[in-house]
Amino acid sequence: MKKVVKFGGSSLASAEQFKKVGRIIRKDETRRYVVPSAPGKRTPDDTKVTDMLYSCYGQAILEEDSEVCFEEQFRAIEERYNSIIEGLDLSLSLEEEFKTIRTNFSKKIGRDYAASRGEYLNGIVMAAYLGYEFIDAADVIFFDEKGNLDIEKTDTILSERLERTERAVIPGFYGSGPDGRIRTFSRGGSDITGSIVAKAVHADMYENWTDVSGFLIADPRVVKNPKPIDVITYRELRELSYMGATVLHEDAIFPVRKEGIPINIRNTNAPEDKGTLIVEDTCRKPRFVITGVAGKKDFASITIEKAMMNSEVGFCKRVLEVFAENNISIEHMPSGIDTMTIFVHQDEFEEKEQKVIAGIHRAVEPDFLELESDLALIAVVGRGMRATRGTSGRIFSALAHANVNVKMIDQGSSELNIIIGVRNHDFNAAINAIYDIFVKTMI
Repeated sequence: MKKVVKFGGSSLASAEQFKKVGRIIRKDETRRYVVPSAPGKRTPDDTKVTDMLYSCYGQAILEEDSEVCFEEQFRAIEERYNSIIEGLDLSLSLEEEFKTIRTNFSKKIGRDYAASRGEYLNGIVMAAYLGYEFIDAADVIFFDEKGNLDIEKTDTILSERLERTERAVIPGFYGSGPDGRIRTFSRGGSDITGSIVAKAVHADMYENWTDVSGFLIADPRVVKNPKPIDVITYRELRELSYMGATVLHEDAIFPVRKEGIPINIRNTNAPEDKGTLIVEDTCRKPRFVITGVAGKKDFASITIEKAMMNSEVGFCKRVLEVFAENNISIEHMPSGIDTMTIFVHQDEFEEKEQKVIAGIHRAVEPDFLELESDLALIAVVGRGMRATRGTSGRIFSALAHANVNVKMIDQGSSELNIIIGVRNHDFNAAINAIYDIFVKTMI
């Protein structure tokens, strides 16, 4: 059995956190491949090492009068790593690595290189601490000319390398381009690296260790002490992530999903918690009818009314072309016999609203057109809804009891999710009402 384990920045922020990680890895001998992030914040007012590197490199590319500030910041970065090494009682020196990085900063080698050094150095420390082989991500993860991941080349070379490596540490977040220069992923890049490594070794499990015990049914900033999600499918996760529920980078899902590898979100500070298991599909009956509820604020709606519009061939197409011409993406489009409503992001729409209105009038000559702003969209997601009667009725009942006016409801044919539109000021009340009716009353 093989597991790939990725640890986030908060899990590796200090020597004490490193020791927690070491205990987790050594407790299970199947945790053979480790993907570390750069050290994160030790305290709420601390600075992540990646941010320190960005700032230091920014000073390096300025004029010579910034040299003092650059040296001061670079020493602070050295001290962060040396404090971890000393706290772990390692006979390891990063002096030569720091010398190379300082030289490359002075050569203005690039922001991607600068940002990647946090993971690179932490990978060296982690490998020394565990006694694992260190593999530089630049040697096994590749980007194309456009800066996109070269999946085929990466999978081929990484698979061959790890096939002859029993245990290894591969830093997250970066790889190399066709010219050999360091390239980085976007936000959450270490999650993606972990997923790529899991695919390459055909892992039985990809464990993603962070500072939370998996996904929660609702946002804890909105609902007090929401229950955790035990098991969630990739499709449910996609729906909730799109509506703002973020624990795992979305791009990290696809490599392992293709291979049918489950992901386990775990908490480094509470390793006894089982966390959330993310799977392709499952026969396990969910604890509650809903898996999760999430949402976003600040949408606008454009309602178009025209008698007999349903009999006009190409009516919807002509309306959508107006939005496409103005480079405005559409979120949802519920419709009736003589009406259709389009939901868009308010900030994208406001600057172009009059152009869009004029375009709609020219395209379809509506009888009536109405705009509404300050709307929120809430997604109620759950595989259990398909087998449960009256789910929509319970949602409406709960919202009515909470004095929330529903502006829109849209349900997909998969019966996996229901999208509800409410006013911004009703957002928190709506989510709490839905959580209460499906979770609190069932406990």
